[in-house]
Amino acid sequence: MIIGICGAGTMGRGIAIASLTSGHSVVLCDLSEQALESARTSIAEQLRKAVDKGKLSEESYASAVSSMSTSTELPSLASADIVIEAIAERVDIKHALFCELEKIVSASAILATNTSSISIASLARVLVDPSRFVGLHFFNPAHIMKLVEVIKGPRTSQSVVETCVAFARGLGKTPVVAADAPGFIVNRIARNYYNESQRIVMEGAASIAQVDELMKGIGFKMGPFELMDLIGVDVNLDVTKSQWTQFFQEPRFTPSLLQQQYVDAGLHGKKSGGGFTV
Repeated sequence: MIIGICGAGTMGRGIAIASLTSGHSVVLCDLSEQALESARTSIAEQLRKAVDKGKLSEESYASAVSSMSTSTELPSLASADIVIEAIAERVDIKHALFCELEKIVSASAILATNTSSISIASLARVLVDPSRFVGLHFFNPAHIMKLVEVIKGPRTSQSVVETCVAFARGLGKTPVVAADAPGFIVNRIARNYYNESQRIVMEGAASIAQVDELMKGIGFKMGPFELMDLIGVDVNLDVTKSQWTQFFQEPRFTPSLLQQQYVDAGLHGKKSGGGFTV
């Protein structure tokens, strides 16, 4: 299949690698040529690392590299079988993108969003044919993490869901069909992991380092603060705010003042060089 990806950031790159190493052709689209250049370099480096580790043959490496094209123009996605959006978590920007994509792609193409928190129904409402719209929520790093949430909106056709489940399995992923509820499954559970950890620190019951150490001590690969720094403190806060809003400001989902202070200070985690643990 030809997989179109909108957004050459961290998630877009990871989805591209997963698709390329599974035999698909990829068209990576972004408004920024600089972002695309960075993505091309990063993807090639990740594929080379896979070769060095014995996970990818030289032949497969060459095939993957040659199967990806990049563009700053949306019409480059016209022949895509599935287009996956992986841009900023803003409804207005996503609406504008999908309205344009629907005019460009074929009538049989699937339009998917990698959103981690925005309602599938709310994103699909601007489309003429919302039956082909679905959530495909990959987890960072997308080329490594096995889980993919396939979110069925109220108007998503069952055949689209089945195609996306098969696509995810073909990538070597574990697809889980989720309902179109705030936070879907993983992020709804994860809010408590992040929020309660921050409450513990704000109450002085434990330090950031202690919380992370304890959580890793019971089996988590990363502590909540280390994970927020990796994801992006600002991105994580936006997800929390989105879920809180969708639940009509239910107290248990209230965003953390501590996290807001870090975001206001420009401490966005690893990408900014400063955060909870960096």
